[in-house]
Amino acid sequence: MNKYIYILLLIIFAFQAHSHTEHLKGIKKIEMEVLRNGEVIGYSNYFFDHGNDKMTVKNYTKFKVELFGVSVFSVSSETIEGYENNELIYFKSNTFQNDKEKYVNLNYNLSSKKLIIDGSSYKGDASADCVIGSWWNHKILKTNCQISPLSGSIKDQVVTFIGKENITLYGKNYSVDHFKLKSKDESLPNDKKLDFDIWFNSENHLILRVAYLKMGKWEYRLKNFE
Repeated sequence: MNKYIYILLLIIFAFQAHSHTEHLKGIKKIEMEVLRNGEVIGYSNYFFDHGNDKMTVKNYTKFKVELFGVSVFSVSSETIEGYENNELIYFKSNTFQNDKEKYVNLNYNLSSKKLIIDGSSYKGDASADCVIGSWWNHKILKTNCQISPLSGSIKDQVVTFIGKENITLYGKNYSVDHFKLKSKDESLPNDKKLDFDIWFNSENHLILRVAYLKMGKWEYRLKNFE
């Protein structure tokens, strides 16, 4: 019964999704560590600027996987996204993945009410209900599609509530909601599928931990926020 009540609440919250930036008005910075197989290999940090019904979010992500002292996988990325009256207005990213450049230039078209994407993997439009796949934004748990922040590709998704749990991060205990986020299309190749476990703190509206398996066990952990 509790699970059905929670699902009902999630549906109600979905109608309030456009107000998600209101929850973060006091946030200036979110720092996340990136881990692979329990070892810290980099970071993904977000910086927020608020004012006059506008908000900008800058992200700097960098990590590297080494094998016998040789780099076998690396990502270095910078992004910026802008919101006005709680609506996504633009997003830009520049990423080097294993020295291959990827990019996204996205803008909201007021006439068509769609997101116009110029990305390294996709060029076209998308529903304004799609969310940039960033771990600062808990709206990613309330939408059925996300946009890759690296390449602009659109990914349909299904989010399932697993249950309430208690977790410990950096010596602090949290009561959290555990979600499973997966690709809607199960026929996709494994390297294209979304398959994330996400732990969300409803008290501060922050995603505390993300975990997935891909060439090892990966995690994003919230280390600090201001």
